[in-house]
Amino acid sequence: MLNALKRFFGIKIEQQEALAQNCYRAKYLVIDLELTGLDPKVDEIVSLAWLPIEEQRIIVGRSEHFINCEVNELKQSPIFHGIDRFAVKGGVPLRQALLELQPLLDDHVLVFHNAELDWAFLKAAFQNANLLLSSSVMLDTMKIEYKRLMNQGHEIASDDLNLARCRSRYQLPEYLTHNALTDALATAELFLAQLNQIAGAKGLTLKHLV
Repeated sequence: MLNALKRFFGIKIEQQEALAQNCYRAKYLVIDLELTGLDPKVDEIVSLAWLPIEEQRIIVGRSEHFINCEVNELKQSPIFHGIDRFAVKGGVPLRQALLELQPLLDDHVLVFHNAELDWAFLKAAFQNANLLLSSSVMLDTMKIEYKRLMNQGHEIASDDLNLARCRSRYQLPEYLTHNALTDALATAELFLAQLNQIAGAKGLTLKHLV
């Protein structure tokens, strides 16, 4: 009966099971995109990177980083991302990168810094490539940090939730940002620091972090 109700209301049983996991035992996939702008209807994905976290370890050896060779207009990407037309020529079609990402989505909890933005671009990209995009469980290090600061009674300035500022609160080292793989690694480190700060020794279920 419960399962039937969940299906009726459009709630995936698999998602409920994933959210019930202890945060220290879940398998994560940290994803970062570099974009030409903030509007998924007109802007493009310049590069895409991901890496897994298992048993609280970042598996750098299984990371992937792709540059989209089909970008139509780089806009400010050479300045912000260091990706110029020469780098683009050495890239791959975005669909190829999406095909490698696709089978990983169901097996991992996805982690982003600003999930709403990146997920909107991924949905558009998968749709344009005629590929199925699973509705996965997602965590957002930006939202996790926002909740943590609010619970502590902090006033939050406009730039307090960017990746660098969030990392600085955990004494994590500074990285040169605006590279998809570097930012994915920076987000993974931030996420692990947040888990240990919030969840304590025993951990929490994932639903407390969504």
